[in-house]
Amino acid sequence: MFGLGWQELVIILVIALIIFGPKKLPELGKSLGQAIRGFREGTTEATKEVKKELKEIEKAVKGDEE
Repeated sequence: MFGLGWQELVIILVIALIIFGPKKLPELGKSLGQAIRGFREGTTEATKEVKKELKEIEKAVKGDEE
């Protein structure tokens, strides 16, 4: 996961806990999760659109050849 080992993740978690406190940490985790989910959905949608456009271009090129 991003080239980080479990030791690095524990250190990052401890630092985040110290900086933001235990009450704010779950809220930050939820926000981060939502951002990652939104990014994944966006990239998935973009990939589908590109594949769709490539298929349409391929059909157009095959139609011109005939």
